[in-house]
Amino acid sequence: MGDVTRDFSSRMQQILKILLRQTGTIPVKTLAEQVGVSKRTVQRELEAVERPLKKYGVEFCSKAGSGVWLEGSQEDKAALLTSLEAEDVLDVTDKSERRKRLILEILKDKTVKKLYYYSELFGVSEATVSSDLESVEGWLADFGLRVVRKPGLGISIEGGEGNFRQALRAFIDENINSAMIQELYLNLEDGSSPFAETALETGRAKNVLSMVRDKSEKNIYRVLDEALMKRVVSSIQRVKDKRLKNLTDNSYTGLVIHVTIAVNRILSQELMEKNPALLDHMERDEDFQLAGEIVARLEEEFKISIPQEETAYICLHIKGAKVQQYEVEGTSREMISQYRELLDAVNEMIDRYDPDVAYALKQDEEFVVQGLIAHLQPTLVRLSNHMKIQNPLLDHIKKEYREIYRRCLDVAKVIEERFGYEVPEEEIGFLAIHFGAAMVRLENRKENKRKVYIGVVCASGIGISRLMVSKLNHQFLDRAEITAYGTRDLSPYVLERLDFLVSTLPLKEELETLFVGPLLTDGEMERIEKRVRFYERMPKKRTEENEFTRQLEQVNYVATQIKTMIKEMGYLLVSPDISFEEMLVAVSEMLSPYHDRRRQIQEDLMRREKLGSQIFADFGFALLHTRTKGVVRPSFSVCQVKDFKPFADPYFQGIHVVIVMLLPEDEHMKENREILGYLSETLIEEYEFMDTITGGGKEAIQAALSRYLKKFFNQYLDRVS
Repeated sequence: MGDVTRDFSSRMQQILKILLRQTGTIPVKTLAEQVGVSKRTVQRELEAVERPLKKYGVEFCSKAGSGVWLEGSQEDKAALLTSLEAEDVLDVTDKSERRKRLILEILKDKTVKKLYYYSELFGVSEATVSSDLESVEGWLADFGLRVVRKPGLGISIEGGEGNFRQALRAFIDENINSAMIQELYLNLEDGSSPFAETALETGRAKNVLSMVRDKSEKNIYRVLDEALMKRVVSSIQRVKDKRLKNLTDNSYTGLVIHVTIAVNRILSQELMEKNPALLDHMERDEDFQLAGEIVARLEEEFKISIPQEETAYICLHIKGAKVQQYEVEGTSREMISQYRELLDAVNEMIDRYDPDVAYALKQDEEFVVQGLIAHLQPTLVRLSNHMKIQNPLLDHIKKEYREIYRRCLDVAKVIEERFGYEVPEEEIGFLAIHFGAAMVRLENRKENKRKVYIGVVCASGIGISRLMVSKLNHQFLDRAEITAYGTRDLSPYVLERLDFLVSTLPLKEELETLFVGPLLTDGEMERIEKRVRFYERMPKKRTEENEFTRQLEQVNYVATQIKTMIKEMGYLLVSPDISFEEMLVAVSEMLSPYHDRRRQIQEDLMRREKLGSQIFADFGFALLHTRTKGVVRPSFSVCQVKDFKPFADPYFQGIHVVIVMLLPEDEHMKENREILGYLSETLIEEYEFMDTITGGGKEAIQAALSRYLKKFFNQYLDRVS
């Protein structure tokens, strides 16, 4: 077995990882998009990969018009993938991630370094490193740090120790992978850690360490020493103090990273500048003793002497960290006094926010005690020590929760008046989060809710509209009933039943309509959420007295359509050399005996194909669907090549099967669209259905179609009942 770092470039390692995870052929263009480089760049890399791959028992294969893939036993391919994933490969093509890593290297080790050092570290040219340094200078300058180029020596970063600590804190806040950290109780190492006495401690230790073990290209914390961090975590966990357990998960992780970098610098014999003012101020703080206990454990573990200034910085980090809840020690008069002062401030903040709901908000213990008081204490520490905090949600809050943010500007004035600190907008944004969550809880307690009825109108066809409906269903679950419609489906009866419409195209209907894009951005989802919250508190619309009769008619119609679709499912075996136009002719002849309707089917399918290809080469099939007057019932057909071979015509891009779904233009558009929409969604989500269509004959496909339409009908009955 060879050495993957010697045999393959960093970019080639990325390419091989993608190919090894593929189960089939992948087009070079798709491969280039996933790597983030040009198609030509990938082709150049692949030209030299065949020979070094052989020593790993893997063969590189390619086919013009189809793509590339790797051949070899599962064992050999798995072994190669394991070797590649074990390497710490930085995605040098991602400028943002590379520059973040450069900042972390600078903060981790501020000794003079030549451009060549960073060039070798990142695998890029010295000119690229120089450009990256210019790019990060602005970020460093925000914390009073300056990049200095020393001819003949290299690059150094100048600034005070406090400036470095502020920058380090901000960097940690900006880049902690919170989604991973939240998995506190998952996959715990059952008692294997000698220093962990509780599940919480074990979970925290495991998740902090997994930040460094994560080999993904996006993880900048890979540059930290895992063995060093493990010893730091062990030292901190030996300090049995509930204040550490009460830190939020992100704050706890931030503390570990802060201490790991500090210890690394001490072990590298970097001198720390004296700060008598900070030390004098912190020595009188109640958390200084806790920081001292952490330092004592670190000195014991690493056999080093840690300056008292470092104890002060750890104390400052603890005090500026967020806590899960605020606890009052019954034996501490000082803490009781501080708690009462904070409580008085919080009560005034709530009164300032909105006097009309102040009483109700003060009854919300989660908001007052675990929310505002727990947030206010570290906020005051940060403000008094001029510590910056990052708020990645600030722009979103100011835009989407404008009124709450405006009220919190007044709330922040209470802090300025009582404590004398000017409150930056990042902190105001966090206050808005607490007040916004409290208002939602208040509304939920006050009002009864009903189901909201939403219509989705999309100009891009069945597939996109079903994806939109699926995303909305996932968001609102049982809070809303969401149905896809075409513009011609919006009859007075349909509009009477709906609360509002979500549409990708302008409509002339009188019903309230939210205009959105087909991908439904976060901002658009928030707008829809606001209208759902509004309508679920409004009285339900009156329905017609003959609703039950109408339901019976709908159920009977849907049952008949499903029965006919299964019985008359189209199945066509064609020559592998057939062209796209010839296939449309063959399909139309199978579906209708009338010449004019055949022509209509061909024209409508061709017109839909010109709007955007419906051939999905990566999945090996085409899904041709359109609305047409060429059929009188919804139809489902499958077209395969004899012997299950791929289509030879380059237009088909090597696919094996074509699925055709046709929607008739009549007064039952809504019901028919639901049936075909369900099948379209099932083709994507149910791999077994697609496997049957790709490799089975007519009887097997017909049986699978019957099975899935039965599921649809049962769901339909539940929905209309």
